Amino acid sequence: MSKYLIRTTEVYRTDNENEAKLFIEEQKKNPEYELTKYATERKEKKAKGEVVDAWYRVTLVKEFNNEKEPLTPYSQEESEY
Repeated sequence: MSKYLIRTTEVYRTDNENEAKLFIEEQKKNPEYELTKYATERKEKKAKGEVVDAWYRVTLVKEFNNEKEPLTPYSQEESEY
């Protein structure tokens, strides 16, 4: 029985918008997958109505195989988790 990793969704935190944009551009260049969707969102932590922390959430959707015609089988040894 073969298993194929089709896609993953990953969420990261960056300190600022520029860092988020650079991170996305780096991910677009990775030949191991196709970056099919990405988004950034500014997040804030408030205390007593004031912003005490701010960051950017980066969401990436990575496609590793075409679901109808997969090419690369999933290998547990290659997985980070």
